[in-house]
Amino acid sequence: MRYFSIRIIIILAFVLLASCRKESGNSVILQIENGALMYEVDTYLKTKISSNLPQTKTLVSSFQPSENIEINGKTIEQFKHQETNETTIGGDLPGRQWVVQGIYKNEEIDIQKTVRLTTYDSFPDLVSTQVTYINMSSNNIIIDNWSNNNYIIESQNDEPAFWAFQGSSSSSRSDWVKPLEAGYYQKNYMGMNDSDYGGGIPVTSVWRKDVNVTVGHLALVPKLVSLPTEVFSNPLGAKIGVQEDFDDHTIWKPKDTIQTLETFVSLSTGDYFVSLARYSELMQAKGITIAEPEEASFEPIWCAWGYERDFTLNEVIGTLPKVKELGIKWAVLDDGFQIAEGDWNANPKKFPQGNLEIKRLVDKIHDSGLKAKIWWTPLAADPGSKVLREHPDSKIIQEDGAPQYITWWNSYYLSPTKDATIAHTKETIHLFMEEWGFDGLKMDGQHMNAVAPDHTLENPNNSVEGLPDFFQMIYEEARSIKPHAVIENCPCGTCMSFYNMASMNQAVSSDPLSSWQIRHKGKTYKALVPKTAYYGDHVELSDGADDFATSFGIGAVLGTKFTWPKDNPNASGKYLLTPEKEIIWKKWFDLYNNLMLSKGTYLGDLYDIGYDKPEGHVIQKDGALFYAFYTDRWDGDIQLKGLDRNKTYHIKDYYHNETLGEISGANPVYNASFEDFLLLEVSPK
Repeated sequence: MRYFSIRIIIILAFVLLASCRKESGNSVILQIENGALMYEVDTYLKTKISSNLPQTKTLVSSFQPSENIEINGKTIEQFKHQETNETTIGGDLPGRQWVVQGIYKNEEIDIQKTVRLTTYDSFPDLVSTQVTYINMSSNNIIIDNWSNNNYIIESQNDEPAFWAFQGSSSSSRSDWVKPLEAGYYQKNYMGMNDSDYGGGIPVTSVWRKDVNVTVGHLALVPKLVSLPTEVFSNPLGAKIGVQEDFDDHTIWKPKDTIQTLETFVSLSTGDYFVSLARYSELMQAKGITIAEPEEASFEPIWCAWGYERDFTLNEVIGTLPKVKELGIKWAVLDDGFQIAEGDWNANPKKFPQGNLEIKRLVDKIHDSGLKAKIWWTPLAADPGSKVLREHPDSKIIQEDGAPQYITWWNSYYLSPTKDATIAHTKETIHLFMEEWGFDGLKMDGQHMNAVAPDHTLENPNNSVEGLPDFFQMIYEEARSIKPHAVIENCPCGTCMSFYNMASMNQAVSSDPLSSWQIRHKGKTYKALVPKTAYYGDHVELSDGADDFATSFGIGAVLGTKFTWPKDNPNASGKYLLTPEKEIIWKKWFDLYNNLMLSKGTYLGDLYDIGYDKPEGHVIQKDGALFYAFYTDRWDGDIQLKGLDRNKTYHIKDYYHNETLGEISGANPVYNASFEDFLLLEVSPK
């Protein structure tokens, strides 16, 4: 037995020596290869990532301090390696794990660093990281922040240098996907960034033409961390990472431990689609449950918001025949029916007979053969509203003692984990769906995406981390009343919190500022929740207020807020369904109902939304591939990706109903000339 043990030690020593190599005087003490990702650690616990994918170039030229801690205003980047241990992990997520330990020590500070690196068998191309720091000093230390998965990715002189997906939210309602050039910086904080704005998808994905690098965290609830993105000019490179900042003068006491979140780095080719899909699948494997799709959520929508808050019941009821004629299946009662945010009964100034009038409206909608959805802004309560009169302590109170304010609604935030908030919310759902008979909820407002810490709670961050449970409660309560209820979450202009996505069955582009936003938001949702209906929002919000092609081509549900037979005087003629517009609207809704591309499989890995020109999207349905291309003007060849090289295909422009000939999968190049959009159906011969 003794001889056997010695032999193992000798073998292990030989393997360790064989796997070590020198770079800049430092030995590589660990190499992890998981799919396309090569992950190396040196004797100072710095790391280097590289790709073994074909035709990919250098990501980083040297080892970088990817995991570090800032204390007393100084970033500690080098920890002298002490030991490394490797184990196999089982359970629902089997894989391998390496624990690497190092030490930083000077006359005043003594810090032990332990890095846990994990690969999961079912998730190639990804390594996760969690770091534990122990203050081994005999004195207090001021801690500023920790950072994980910090990498400066080298440019390969692409034009633009990089594209990026950034999952944060801000009052600017900026694009989630954009090109990056030198001088760019965005903090991407996952908490509140403005009075109404915060939350998002805790992932940053940066890519060049040859490779994509993605980082994020894997906590199962929202966390108040940042994923900063910065582009340096000399040399040109994009920096990404995950960081948690501590309050000023946060004391780190002797022997106390600080543990980071489990974060990750992953590689892929193409744009961000594959990386986001992999992230969502891993989060689901860790315990996030995504709601199942609902058949009715794929049906087209008319919303009464064209009449805005001053609508009358006669206007809504009078429009229903035209809604039905166009082949639309849903009618939505929007903002303006309620007494106040926080008192959702019918406003007696508008409805003298109160709630009975709204119930009659729902009956009219149902009698027209349509389903009824109602607008609602949960968590908002106006000063003096019923819920605040009865439960004044239901508000979120900030650290300075002031309530958190929702600027957009002139309201206060209700605290999502408090009993009074939950009881009020359930009461409202029963009013809408049981008493009035609505079939679905349109939850609306950028404030829904995140909340601030509530300092009336024992742990203030419970409000932040408990928000997803609040939306799950809404989903379950509504579906207990109407088992097929459609639950739409529309966090206006924000990058919707991944954690809230689990509790809805209809995503939406939520007040897009352009058709480009409708398309890249759709690609994002289809990566994260591929079976859920994605609603392109009112077409009137698209370029030209009539870009149905954008929603149609990416497999989004069509919607409109037209007025008829007369326009809302506040709308300046924008929403009136004129006879000329009606012909176009009817064509698109007929085409939608016939093809139902929203139920198809979106093949988001075929075209790079940044570098490929023209911009391309593909949906697979009923044995055919439906291609959508977008640009101002195109004359030239387009490669139809995804075809079987052993087959021949028919090509049809399905919008213009024109047969365009045949194409071989062995040479799938089509010469096209179009403006704005081209929609093709390509089916096997």
